[in-house]
Amino acid sequence: MANSKRSVSKVEETVLRNNNDKLCYKPTEKLSTVIVDSFPALGKLAALRFIEWAQLNAGWTIALPTGKTPEHFIKWVSYFLKKWETGDAVQILETHGIDPAKKPDMQSFHFVQIDEFYPINSWQSNSFYHYVNKFYIDAFNLDPQKALLINPNEIGLKNERYIENIWSDKCVDLSLRTRHPRNAKEDRQKYVLDAVDQFCTDYEKKIRQLDGIGFFLGGIGPDGHIGFNVQGSDHYSSTRLTQTNYETQAAAASDLGGIEVSRQRLVITIGLQTIVYNPNTTAIVIAAGEAKAEIVRKAIESTISNDIPASILQELVNATFYITRGAAKLLGKRRYQELEKTKEATQQLQFRVLTDLALSKLKRAVDLTEQDLKSTPLAKLLQKKSKKKLSDVVFEMDAVYEKRILNALDVHTHETFLHTAPHHDDIMLAYLPFLVRLMRDQSNDHYFNYLTSGFTAVTNSYMVSQIDNAREHLRTPEFESMAASGYFNPKVVTFRNRDVFQYLDGLAGSSKDAVNEGNARRFLRNLVENYGDRTSKMLKERLQRLTDYFSDRYPGKKDEPDVQKLKGMLREWEADILWGYFGFSSEKIIHSRLGFYQGEIFTEEPELDRDVLPVLKTLRKVKPTIVTVALDPEGSGPDTHYKVLQAVSTALKIYREETKNNDIEVWGYRNVWYRYHPSEANLFIPVTMNGMAILQDSFLNSFISQAEASFPSHEFDGPFSGLAKKIQVEQYQYIKTVLGRDFFYKNPDSRIRSTRGLVFLKTMNLDEFFETSRELRKTTENM
Repeated sequence: MANSKRSVSKVEETVLRNNNDKLCYKPTEKLSTVIVDSFPALGKLAALRFIEWAQLNAGWTIALPTGKTPEHFIKWVSYFLKKWETGDAVQILETHGIDPAKKPDMQSFHFVQIDEFYPINSWQSNSFYHYVNKFYIDAFNLDPQKALLINPNEIGLKNERYIENIWSDKCVDLSLRTRHPRNAKEDRQKYVLDAVDQFCTDYEKKIRQLDGIGFFLGGIGPDGHIGFNVQGSDHYSSTRLTQTNYETQAAAASDLGGIEVSRQRLVITIGLQTIVYNPNTTAIVIAAGEAKAEIVRKAIESTISNDIPASILQELVNATFYITRGAAKLLGKRRYQELEKTKEATQQLQFRVLTDLALSKLKRAVDLTEQDLKSTPLAKLLQKKSKKKLSDVVFEMDAVYEKRILNALDVHTHETFLHTAPHHDDIMLAYLPFLVRLMRDQSNDHYFNYLTSGFTAVTNSYMVSQIDNAREHLRTPEFESMAASGYFNPKVVTFRNRDVFQYLDGLAGSSKDAVNEGNARRFLRNLVENYGDRTSKMLKERLQRLTDYFSDRYPGKKDEPDVQKLKGMLREWEADILWGYFGFSSEKIIHSRLGFYQGEIFTEEPELDRDVLPVLKTLRKVKPTIVTVALDPEGSGPDTHYKVLQAVSTALKIYREETKNNDIEVWGYRNVWYRYHPSEANLFIPVTMNGMAILQDSFLNSFISQAEASFPSHEFDGPFSGLAKKIQVEQYQYIKTVLGRDFFYKNPDSRIRSTRGLVFLKTMNLDEFFETSRELRKTTENM
């Protein structure tokens, strides 16, 4: 295993040649990097590199990732293996320098599972053991006898049949490693814990007996983790049972059914030293989307440190990052090269560079000196690419940014708004303070269109609490009478609105009983709509069946379609409460439940009849003058926000053709998942302390299923309303630095003096929106 020079990859050379790019820009970059245009292209590149390596390394070890990141890697490898001799496959292989005459012998490889949650029943569909068997061992036709797998069901259980019998509360007490057990239960637990530790030692030994890992493919976590080697991990770590950090728990929440579950789980993971044990390992990390840009920059440009676990890959000559342009956005030398290729810098690019420079210097933009403007290579190059002097552009930017704030104070009148959202809290988290102002003018009309049911954000435990609440109320004479009188008929809009009034009256009066009654009314109404159970007896039987269903359901398991719908109806109820807060009845709230949203690990693509026509129907009904959309940048593939955007975009195109109406304005918003750079947005909306208070109060009292933040962001441990406030304050601080504090503190307009946060929006006409949608589609779907 002597160290060697970097292996030559014709696949990588082909992509670099097509992109007119280099593999590594030393000394700034410490790791080789290949950039592609889209998430699907990322998977295709990784698949081709794997096939190329597999042709030359029969019998070696391979370690491949789990989750959504390898979706297109799995699809492309499966395609090549099944269609190896077909014309299309041969052409792709030959184009990338791969010999189609030599199909890899997949039965020869030793597969190594990278990590696993613990404790978890390995037969659960959300275990990594289940994942690798389904998507790798079976799909790639690997030899299961040569696979090193982490099966918690087979580690130390002795006479116990189920792992749940050992860890009944799903918590592993690591103090048992160093203390005596206090009772028989702890005695069994200590035995199993010791067995897990021995398993890890033996697992590491087996990997090293195979001379380490030959081909490693992984993603990178928000804290820079690879495998489950979280931030701060020892670079000499080996396979072990270990704890995770908050960032990893938040990322794993969707896999395990909520952070309250992932907080309790430990993990078994190969170590950082396991990954680099073989100095000739071909190690590839794939990352897509702007959200990964900062951690990608740190891994590639920083020196090796425990703070960035992925930086350990700098020890391997054959380590490479495969990333999309969004993920490469902050790589300094690559940004310089991109600017160098342009003929002339756009205003947006100029503003981006100058804004970043002012923030880095903690100066007002107009106070930047000539020395400041020459202090970075990017700024110096920008001057060459700009027709104007940068000192003049700075004053232009100052005036433009001020105008973007002042324009947001203009009062919109006689507008019909169609506010669209992928999920039920997206609108309020993005721009509720602005929306509250728009609502005050009674000449405006507002409709709220939620395009997915959002059922994946509802935990089983929350469902059980609502079932219990409904059962308790259904026992009362009042509810018996309601059921008999047809109050729960889902078609009667008046009664649907009364549910909301009941809830809000209870909330206003600080009456928990009245609030719970409102919840029970709507839950029973949902049962009638979902199942047709109209009598009190039938509803009670249904509640019992649902209780039995959830008692036998592990968190994170995909629900049956009827339960998915019922969970989604809870989210719809919360949206009804929210807009009831501001005086809107259920007639103004449209729940479309687009069909692509089905809870699969790899989601379906939108279809015209199923997913676009419902949006078109809403456009025909509402006849909006302004449409709002979630306009995220390139993400980690075609996620829910992106798919909803494409459905809305397609529907708007058809609607424009039908009506010949080209005057519709589109407002693109972002919320807790992505943010606009100030140079990208063209409306900066002031947010006061009162606006933040309304946001926090209405979120926590409307979106009760989200109050505990079961599926949170990795960057904020708490409900999304708290993160939305944090983002608004940060954006205000950015602009306050760039414009200077006096613009806010000494402004003659009290609305600006009272500003403590900012919401960024991007307003577009239809042509601008369609162009933005097309460009996003190129970077997401490899169009």
